[in-house]
Amino acid sequence: MPRAALFDVDGTLTDTTYLHVTAWWEALRQAGHEVPTVALHRAIGLGGHDLIAHVLGEGRDQDQDEAISAAHKTLFGAWHERLAALEGARELLHALHDRGWLIVLVTSAGPGELAAMRRALDADDLISHISSASDVARGKPAPDSLEQARETAGAAREQTVFIGDSVWDMEAASRAGVTAVGVLSGGIPRADLEDAGAQEIYQDPADLLTRLDESVYARLERAS
Repeated sequence: MPRAALFDVDGTLTDTTYLHVTAWWEALRQAGHEVPTVALHRAIGLGGHDLIAHVLGEGRDQDQDEAISAAHKTLFGAWHERLAALEGARELLHALHDRGWLIVLVTSAGPGELAAMRRALDADDLISHISSASDVARGKPAPDSLEQARETAGAAREQTVFIGDSVWDMEAASRAGVTAVGVLSGGIPRADLEDAGAQEIYQDPADLLTRLDESVYARLERAS
């Protein structure tokens, strides 16, 4: 049975977290909402409508949601051509692929954002599947996207590892019953990732790459 290496993209493989914070801050400001950037930072990783609900509450004027999401898409789109992969991200994908892992991206990004991040990664030849926001009814922290990705890869839960940078990623992995690995490259504190279910934590993809032989990936390889 195959082993599946599931990856979040924003803040995990690409250096986009704080660009999203800025774009959401401005989109909300244009709609008349002053939301502290620290609150937005902690909400990154949720799908667009879930993020708006998280920072504005269920009592908000939901008629604004579409316009806020569209503004965020436009604002973030201004950076598409300049997005960058995090240090070691591409090399980590290559290393795991060469070790026999199926590489699957799991993201709440829309088509345009995802295309821009894929260009930044320049690793399409390594990716076996992408589970995006349009594939499931519920985004992270619900487990739907991870379960869809794992099932498509044909991997058992005990042979699946999901790596992400947000508490929503860690909660989704825990709910899906797969191993949760955290990275600090999205700016979320180590303790928050641990509390949300991270079983291992690395500074960034480059750090994991240098320690791959002592990681959960290597342990699962030896156990199979």
